[in-house]
Amino acid sequence: MKIAAVQMLSTPRVADNLARAAALIAEAAATGAELVALPEYFCLMGERDTDKLAHAEAPGDGPIQAMLAASARANGVWLVGGTLPLRVDGRTERAHNASLVFAPDGTLAARYDKIHLFRFDDGERRYDEAATLDAGSKPVALTLHDRSGGAWRVGLSICYDLRFPELYRALAEPPCDLLLVPSAFTYPTGQAHWELLLRARAVENQCFVLAPAQGGRHENGRRTWGHTMAVGPWGEVLAVREADGEGVVLAELDAGRIAQVRAQLPALSHRVLPH
Repeated sequence: MKIAAVQMLSTPRVADNLARAAALIAEAAATGAELVALPEYFCLMGERDTDKLAHAEAPGDGPIQAMLAASARANGVWLVGGTLPLRVDGRTERAHNASLVFAPDGTLAARYDKIHLFRFDDGERRYDEAATLDAGSKPVALTLHDRSGGAWRVGLSICYDLRFPELYRALAEPPCDLLLVPSAFTYPTGQAHWELLLRARAVENQCFVLAPAQGGRHENGRRTWGHTMAVGPWGEVLAVREADGEGVVLAELDAGRIAQVRAQLPALSHRVLPH
């Protein structure tokens, strides 16, 4: 199955971001991709952290979710809606950073709320997601079917989750074929750790990893690392976007390759948990 990761350089204007995302989804689908994944906060990179709260939607209602459902249906693809802010219990002062998966008929197939909330302070840049977001608590995976009837187990995660291998182990019962990591890595953390961590998660779980990212200098002054990437189950980088700005990265999910790696090095069956 062909899969696609979309890189974006999102702005503070939701309508503009939705239009660009819809165009990039259509571009990916036109190549034959059956699964398309958008980056974290594809819909909004605000001037302030609190801007997301003004655009947070109730589950199942709002222009962001409507665009995702319509794009999945119009292009006949499995669509991973990067992330968007969803209200917590109807409150306007808190949100979840949620990743929604829509089926090719436009129906909602899965929701994952980001469990690990990012905090970073190097004296020059400071971020604290917990100031506006509530953390999720449940790992989420789903099984989807491609157009030829093949079944794929897909594990969901978001950005900072990448640093916590225990989350991916929790998704590995049974093992995933594909892990998704929509992200907006900061430039310094991405430069140091992005590829390293993506390849490590692929090697540990002997599966494909697809990581759509924000990439470049945003209007709010923030710089994201980009390098949207697909990684194979042996840890090999299959495709990467080196440049900043918009683009589509393509890869092929191959069940035979997963089986080959797991047969020649059956590490998943060799796991011994400490007592």
